[in-house]
Amino acid sequence: MPGYEDPGAEAYKQMALKEVMKKMPTETPMPQYQSHKKVWALKIKHIALDSTAAQSEARETDGSAMIEPADPGYAPFRVDHTYMNKHKPEVGGYFVQYADGYKSFSPAKAFEEGYTKI
Repeated sequence: MPGYEDPGAEAYKQMALKEVMKKMPTETPMPQYQSHKKVWALKIKHIALDSTAAQSEARETDGSAMIEPADPGYAPFRVDHTYMNKHKPEVGGYFVQYADGYKSFSPAKAFEEGYTKI
C-alpha cells in the first residue's frame, strides 16, 4: 500500500514532527494522532537471506529471505524481495501484519513503545 506508514512510537513521532517542522513555513504545529490499531506481530530472531543460500547453491538469488520468529511455537517463514527491499527488516525488530493484510516492519523500540500485547 503506497504511502502507508506504521504509526510508530511517541519518540519516533516527535523526531519526525521536528523534521517536518523545520521545513514548514509556519510556527503552528501539526495535529497529533494516537494509534489505536490492533496488529499481528512477531519479533524477529534471525533473517536468512536467499542470497547466502543462492551463493552456496550456485544459483541466482530471488531476493527473498526466511524470517525466524523469536516467539516460541512459530515456524520460520519466507518474505519476498519486495518486502525485503521496501522494509529492510532487522533482527530484534518486528514483522507486522495489519487487519487489511498489509505486511510491514517496525524497529523494536518504536513497536514496543507503540503497542501492548493483548
